[in-house]
Amino acid sequence: AKVLGNYAFVDKARIGIFGWSYGGFMASNCIMKGNDVFKMAIAVAPVTNWRFYDSVYTERYMTTPQENASGYDDNSPINHVDKLKGKFLLIHGSGDDNVHVQNSMQMMEALIQANKQFDSQIYPDNNHGIYGGKTRVQL
Repeated sequence: AKVLGNYAFVDKARIGIFGWSYGGFMASNCIMKGNDVFKMAIAVAPVTNWRFYDSVYTERYMTTPQENASGYDDNSPINHVDKLKGKFLLIHGSGDDNVHVQNSMQMMEALIQANKQFDSQIYPDNNHGIYGGKTRVQL
């Protein structure tokens, strides 16, 4: 994004980032921790706290939370909400069986407690793909 912002045809004041699932985690982390680069982020079904995610996956890469507490905490966007600058849209399906909606609910609460403005959209009973009916049209 920093390189793209150097092109005359790019408005660097309007560069955003979008991600879904792990990409949603990355979009969240970028707007929280790399807040000088992106002006907005859209995060769909993101992991916001690695302690909430599947231990088979997390422990393979980060060992256990007891052995690597700082690794889990430093890389969880929920712990960096105070750094949010710019616009943030958080989207999740309430029936997500991969990244539990608890990730987004806890993130929303952390943002509220940090007095940070954000937008959110919860899709009732939709899974990780947020698919079915007219959800994709609306999304």
